[in-house]
Amino acid sequence: MKKSYLFSPGPTPVPPEVSLAMAQPILHHRTSQFTEIFNEAREGLKYVFQTERDVIILASSGTGAMEAAVSNVLSPGDKAVCIRGGKFGERWAEICESYGVIPVNIDVEWGEAVKVEEVARVLEANPEVKAVLWQASETSTGVKHPTEELASLCREKGVLSIVDGITAIGVFDVKTDQWGLDVVVSGSQKAFMLPPGLAFICLSEKAWEAVENSKCPKYYFDLKKELNNQKKGQTAYTPAVSLIMGLRESIRLIKEEGLENVFKRHALLAKATREAMKAIGLELFSKSPSEAVTAVKVPPGIDGGKIPKILRDKYGVVIAGGQAKLKGKIFRISHMGYVTKFDMVLAVSAVEGVLKELGYDFEVGAGVKRAQEILWGE
Repeated sequence: MKKSYLFSPGPTPVPPEVSLAMAQPILHHRTSQFTEIFNEAREGLKYVFQTERDVIILASSGTGAMEAAVSNVLSPGDKAVCIRGGKFGERWAEICESYGVIPVNIDVEWGEAVKVEEVARVLEANPEVKAVLWQASETSTGVKHPTEELASLCREKGVLSIVDGITAIGVFDVKTDQWGLDVVVSGSQKAFMLPPGLAFICLSEKAWEAVENSKCPKYYFDLKKELNNQKKGQTAYTPAVSLIMGLRESIRLIKEEGLENVFKRHALLAKATREAMKAIGLELFSKSPSEAVTAVKVPPGIDGGKIPKILRDKYGVVIAGGQAKLKGKIFRISHMGYVTKFDMVLAVSAVEGVLKELGYDFEVGAGVKRAQEILWGE
């Protein structure tokens, strides 16, 4: 018999309460019953995003919200600084190019966070830039970028801050309003503890002013049209009804735990995972690690592609390998969303088991011991 355990950085585990909410009989989306659920979910999103602004719900993956951010706020010929420190940083630049927005790329070594002074230098050299786009948490490398400091720089320079918070919102502190972030996007399959299929986007007053001047083509992701409908408790097009029913429940669980406690839990699980990996002689990939996912270098002499494959196929434990140029060079363990202390002990133990099977020489149990010391108090 084999159980399944999910430690991938999306999708993440779904709590049974959320699964049951989504299993309720389907509602027609143009009814007062759905409007009540929809309005409650939208109001709850403000709590998680730490904002008083409207948070728009889209039926898409998080990339849909990224595309909406570019197509609604910028125009063909505009210049935008894109911080490319991983696969999803590169995605910002690709989306910009698709809409005729000219990316001014800052290439950051994968595994490192961008230096704020480098962004400042590029903005000084390119005064016509309209926005800076970055990941609060770069999922592909496990890196956390300095979002508060970058937001401050953007305000100082008078440019828009456009932030991918897909593996940040609900994981660690991102103060949308207090930090003056102009556009923040996220997705359902991360800390929101839902299946894939919903994206969220929040815009500042300054960003909405830019929407009025945007010349990019848009139809499904027309945020102005979408917001007008969502303020009435409806969506412009058919919504993902069951996911929104689940979203209301997942936000209830987040509120029940309390956002600050959610942040503390993620920080503790991340620390325990990182220290456990170091305890068995492994090296972390990220020099500025995110609380969402721990990226670990594959030890010399070990086939990195086999680590997630054996864990998944033989033991039912799902972690992620590296993406793009990191394929086979790192593996990634998520601690986002519906994850507990006991889950992380299991994840560490599973990694130890597969590394032993692949011939890596270390003291078995050292990682588990270190994780437990941290999780239950050193």
